[in-house]
Amino acid sequence: MYQTLYHVPDQIAGMPVFGFGILLVLWGLVSFGILAWLVRRQGFNADTLSYVPILAVVAALIAWLLPVLCKEKGLPIRSYGVMMLVAVVSATGLAAWRARRRGQDPEMVFSLAFWLFLPGILGARAFYVIQKWSEQYWPVYDDHGIGALLGAVVNVAEGGLVVYGGLLGGVVGLMLFVRRYRLPLLATCDLVAPAMMLGLAIGRIGCLLNGCCYGGACDHAWAVTFPQGSPPYISQVTRGQMFGFTVGSNPEAEPVVTRVLPDSPAAKVGLKAGDRLQRVGPYDVQSAGHVHIAMEKLFYHKQPIAIRVAGRPSFVLPVVAVRPRSQPVHPTQAYSTINAMLLCLLLLAYDPFSRRDGELFALMITVYPIGRFLLEIIRTDEGDFFGTGLSISQNVSLLLFVCAIGLWFYVMRQPVGKVFAREPEANAAGV
Repeated sequence: MYQTLYHVPDQIAGMPVFGFGILLVLWGLVSFGILAWLVRRQGFNADTLSYVPILAVVAALIAWLLPVLCKEKGLPIRSYGVMMLVAVVSATGLAAWRARRRGQDPEMVFSLAFWLFLPGILGARAFYVIQKWSEQYWPVYDDHGIGALLGAVVNVAEGGLVVYGGLLGGVVGLMLFVRRYRLPLLATCDLVAPAMMLGLAIGRIGCLLNGCCYGGACDHAWAVTFPQGSPPYISQVTRGQMFGFTVGSNPEAEPVVTRVLPDSPAAKVGLKAGDRLQRVGPYDVQSAGHVHIAMEKLFYHKQPIAIRVAGRPSFVLPVVAVRPRSQPVHPTQAYSTINAMLLCLLLLAYDPFSRRDGELFALMITVYPIGRFLLEIIRTDEGDFFGTGLSISQNVSLLLFVCAIGLWFYVMRQPVGKVFAREPEANAAGV
């Protein structure tokens, strides 16, 4: 885990860098250069004008968002955000390379990347905020007001993007792009499918560096640990795992113990799986979220914690040592990287054998939900969704798999043939 790479100072020679400062001036010059190049290349047309809103959004972020994100040392450059940037650049490069080999204009890919990036980020962030609203964002609003809430919502650099939200947002951007430029939808989906998996594979490395998207406890040789203050460490504290018992991660669920490890401090005092907690220390608890708050407040006090459960005598958890690092957990971020990279290679290998437009995209949304569903079994950062016994990502995986079946049914009923089927060399030879 390595969350912060370095800090960019908020002032240089007494002049502000962010807000209405040096960076905004530089971005204005870059934007002018981009627009001038587009006008020279294709004229002052609708396509050139389509870049203006995106350039303006970036300028607005520099002017009003970056100052909010600045810390005492300046603007922190997070490893998560850097890996996201590397992922976008790599995915765009792969898609452009494939476009050139298929006889398409690679410049189209760069335009498409603009249309995919912003809706994808917005969708991924919105999905995360909705998922974590009650436990992470509502308390910020309740304690500090709307300004702090908006700052927390837009602080993407510190993590908090959900793949499925990004996929939905990206699909919206893709559909708008192909409609705007009258491109074949399925052929364009096939073009970007392997690139999406490459970007996901690289982006998950950012999750590992950030400490998010973590797995459950395990004792395998490849298990990883995270330092104090990291998401896995805090989760293990709040859910009671430092004492050997586990309460569900869904803050709105019943405060029921789901697991007790043998020979753990919790087991030695008589706590059992299925016990419903009523009081933790001085705090009455009516939900798992109340237990999370109580355990986080009491763990670092280094004092015994009185526990009351329904229908049984009270008992006291003994003091446990504050560990410098979390208990070993599954490196699910690395699993996700391997899964996405293998799927990217599978799509590239299958491409020469596909006979209809849409097969590559259909294969992607068939295989990826299966792997994601299985990975969610060992991930512990998402709770039960609406009493289904499955996480929100598992529910979306099932829905996406059903959509994949429908897409396969549609694609296989189309006549054999692809819009972009020939290599550039073949096209030049008139084959």
